[in-house]
Amino acid sequence: MIHIRHDLAPRQLSSKLAGLWEASAPKILSIDACETPGAATPVFTVRGRYTARGWTEWTQGFVYGSAILQYDATGDERFLKIGRDRTRDRMAHHITHTGVHDHGFNNVSTYGNLLRLMVEERIPFDAREKDFYELALKCSGAVQATRWTKTPDGGGYIYSFNGPHSLFADTIRSLRALAVSHALGHVLMGEKDAKICLLRRLLDHAKTTADFAVYYGEGRDAYDLRGRVAHESIFNTDDGNYRCPNSQQGYSPFTTWTRGLAWIIAGYPEQLEWIATLTDSDLEPFGGRDAVEGMLLRPALAACDFYIEHTPADGIPYWDTGAPELHRIPDYLNRPAQIENDFEPVDSSAAAIAAQGLLRLGRYLQSKGDASGDRCWQAGLTVADTVLSEPYLSTDPEHQGLILHSIYHRPNGWDHIPEGSRIPRGESSMWGDYHARELALYLQRIIENKPYYTFFGGVRSSEH
Repeated sequence: MIHIRHDLAPRQLSSKLAGLWEASAPKILSIDACETPGAATPVFTVRGRYTARGWTEWTQGFVYGSAILQYDATGDERFLKIGRDRTRDRMAHHITHTGVHDHGFNNVSTYGNLLRLMVEERIPFDAREKDFYELALKCSGAVQATRWTKTPDGGGYIYSFNGPHSLFADTIRSLRALAVSHALGHVLMGEKDAKICLLRRLLDHAKTTADFAVYYGEGRDAYDLRGRVAHESIFNTDDGNYRCPNSQQGYSPFTTWTRGLAWIIAGYPEQLEWIATLTDSDLEPFGGRDAVEGMLLRPALAACDFYIEHTPADGIPYWDTGAPELHRIPDYLNRPAQIENDFEPVDSSAAAIAAQGLLRLGRYLQSKGDASGDRCWQAGLTVADTVLSEPYLSTDPEHQGLILHSIYHRPNGWDHIPEGSRIPRGESSMWGDYHARELALYLQRIIENKPYYTFFGGVRSSEH
């Protein structure tokens, strides 16, 4: 399990954050220089160069969102221009993309970050530009909410690109699109002009995910460990009933793919932060504040505890906690992750995502006077300290990736295996790089006592 460093404070990571932004800048410029408008989106590196895989184009927002975060952290105007111009010129089709569950990734990372910077007065106020960002975000949340399968309890879920039978753990992070759209006063209009509340769909999806994608050690199946996460949950679309767990990118339905676990860890705490900005009357139709917060907190706590207990000492997980050859790595949970082993790869992208979730949950619990918040907070700092450092941080200017040793799709064999190795290593992913930058910005703002970084920073609580 993670050997939590209780001596760490955010300020102790300052030099590492500075090193990350220094390493990050030429990589963003290099990727932008190589990208061809209209071509498939950069997804992961092969021999240090970003390559594409035209699957669902779910990483485009991370490409341009990374430039926006770079500007946010450093004030370098070159990156604001890249992020703003590319968002305006190349992201429009993602706003109305009805075929994916990834609106929170693509659109909140771009339009959302730009709106936030304007609200924070980090970029000049322009009413038409602000309206443009707000309209994009309103539409994105509503379009995301149309991918809806009903469940027998009156709830439902946003279904994945696999189809109406499929709920992905990943989609908990796309709820940010619905949250921002709702906060901007938008609704989804249905048949006969029915007004469909985006907050209701957000909470229904969160509950369905909590009920079926996350386990609580209550005997649902023979592998029910508290905090275990199933990547995919399968439902019968004729009657809406749950059928079984499944996995697309993990080893099996009964093991935990660690990036899916990380999405849960990041997604629920940020929704708890957003819900805290709503009024009691906003939440009354959904059972009240205690019920809503309790529903979101339960899976967050379980998943964070599982991550801490089933991750190597330095906070970097292997790609799946049940990967078939892990047992061949001696004492693998009680020492730092072994990058150069011969059996199973680590996944640094899961660590970059999970670290932020651990920090957010820790801060949320601390605000409630819950002593367990310190454990989550310090675990988050421990993971951040590792993933933002070499050998995970790529300081080679010729390598376009920022965070090394990321895994995309191990079962499909999509990850590059270098000569002389039996497993993938040494490469980066666009989501891993983006979330490392998001993690670094989160910590930097805390260190510098600047406005707390949230996905909903572009909307005011009074606008609900």
